[in-house]
Amino acid sequence: MTTPASSFNIMIVGQGGRLEYEALLFAASLRKHSPDFDGTLFVAEPQPGPLWKGDPRMSAPMKEALANLGAQVRPFDSQHFGQDYPQGNKIEGLSVLPADAPFIFFDTDTLITGDITALPFDFDRPAASMRRGATWPVEELYWPGYTAIWKSLYDRFDLDFESSLDLSQPDEYWERYLYFNAGWFFGNDSAAFGKRFADYAVSIRDDPPPELVIQPLDPWLDQVALPLVIHGLGGGRPDPGLDGLDGDVTCHWRVLPLLYAQGTDDQIAILEDVTAPNKIKKLLKQHEPFKRMVYQGRGHKVRAMFDRANLPRHERALRNKIKSAGFWMR
Repeated sequence: MTTPASSFNIMIVGQGGRLEYEALLFAASLRKHSPDFDGTLFVAEPQPGPLWKGDPRMSAPMKEALANLGAQVRPFDSQHFGQDYPQGNKIEGLSVLPADAPFIFFDTDTLITGDITALPFDFDRPAASMRRGATWPVEELYWPGYTAIWKSLYDRFDLDFESSLDLSQPDEYWERYLYFNAGWFFGNDSAAFGKRFADYAVSIRDDPPPELVIQPLDPWLDQVALPLVIHGLGGGRPDPGLDGLDGDVTCHWRVLPLLYAQGTDDQIAILEDVTAPNKIKKLLKQHEPFKRMVYQGRGHKVRAMFDRANLPRHERALRNKIKSAGFWMR
């Protein structure tokens, strides 16, 4: 039986604008709900350069607040992605982490709601979030099918395709194929993971196999490359012991109106507790969604629109109803 990991580092991305406010919430929730976390929270910050149209750095007060919560803001230069594909920050930002040390990456729009140190991570077997749907590949009239598309990618990088399959799922059904949400992933060596991730993503973007010719890669590139990286490093689907991720230990909330519509009572209580201290509040309320949803009570108006026991089956219906009421914001 795998026991909880003794020490590891965490990385999120911090960038001027929405992400810096989300980073502050993440750091505050980590400190409150995982007080035994003895690693370092690294906030990877992209620096100005030719791949950015403006300055992507966070504000000085936000960096100070993050430091006061024990986080280390570390700069990195964008070599491959930048403005045109900001999701690439999670790939290139891995360079700020100490090499040869276990790490977990989280999307910045994540709330820590439990003790992350109690989870039984096996860092020698990388894995990632299974909170995903049939978003890629996209079924097209003349597409070659799931097997042909995914096999072409495994063949590109000399990886064994057959061993990646979930044979309990039928052929040509999307869940048969290794596919993750890139909202969290972990491994035992950030340098090896990051290099492979960047190499694979750039290769797929710049020279996609013929089977991908009609497939969209934006915004899916990170999620196309991620299963190849994890499989190539000896990992795969996460063990059941990690169900607390996207469960009762972390909440990938993505958009505040959706969190208020879908979240549990406990998640909403934790959000509002973590955002209540004046030092946090004075910064978060500068961001319109936090100001309106959390501090002015609009989130509870959204919450009252839905029955959590009978939510619409498709998220699009949720979004449309929130937008129709004039409460959508990000």
